[in-house]
Amino acid sequence: MRIEARGLVVRFGQRAALAGVDCALAPGAFVGLVGPNGAGKTTLLKVLAGLLRADAGETRYDGVSAAELGRAALARRVAYLAQSGLSHWPLSVAHVVALGRLPHQRPFSPPSAADRAAVEAALAAAEVAELRDRPIGTLSGGERARALLARALAVGGDILLADEPVATLDPLHQLRAMALLRAEARKGAGVVAVLHDLTLATRFCDRLIVLAEGRVVADGPPAALTDAVLAEAYGVEALRGERDGEPFVVPWREAGRREGA
Repeated sequence: MRIEARGLVVRFGQRAALAGVDCALAPGAFVGLVGPNGAGKTTLLKVLAGLLRADAGETRYDGVSAAELGRAALARRVAYLAQSGLSHWPLSVAHVVALGRLPHQRPFSPPSAADRAAVEAALAAAEVAELRDRPIGTLSGGERARALLARALAVGGDILLADEPVATLDPLHQLRAMALLRAEARKGAGVVAVLHDLTLATRFCDRLIVLAEGRVVADGPPAALTDAVLAEAYGVEALRGERDGEPFVVPWREAGRREGA
């Protein structure tokens, strides 16, 4: 599935969370959606997922609108991982992950063999199989984040939209989650993740979309995150380097501020 958004405008009161955003997403690429707090990243992700209606502009899925595609088909083809999940559900991890298969099931029908296989694969991929019988409300923040990632993976959609999927993870699981998302893209899915860690974004993503004040200020390979873009979007200067052939970018100081000042 290809998603194309043109001229997206979303207003909350007098504030424009999105102010004319254009973007296109296709299978097979891992896209990092980056930018400062309040830039419009979560709002854009919700519009792309069909969860929020834009005040202006349009979003099309393989050339058709969400209404033409239908809610059921959209739910099967676009998986959405919210920034934070509820922790008081009286459900086991396995049951929560199985919720990702609901768009594929008829009402009141038992899970199919394909549903069960997808759940098992997602549990293993997100490294929560050993937690399968734990009530999700008893998990740590990082464990819960991995369980909810597994739920999104279980959907098996063409596109996975993930809002800050590594924010609560420890360094090891951040690396593993980013590698997993990149692997999903290599298998053919389109993956879009809201990220704040620029080192992870530049190392793992194929493409970065940089938002600031509701507008796209850069869109391209990780090299598009230039010093000028960092200064415009974040107001910072960065330390850059390379390890094992992979680049990294570390925010170093406020833009324009001299060392030791």
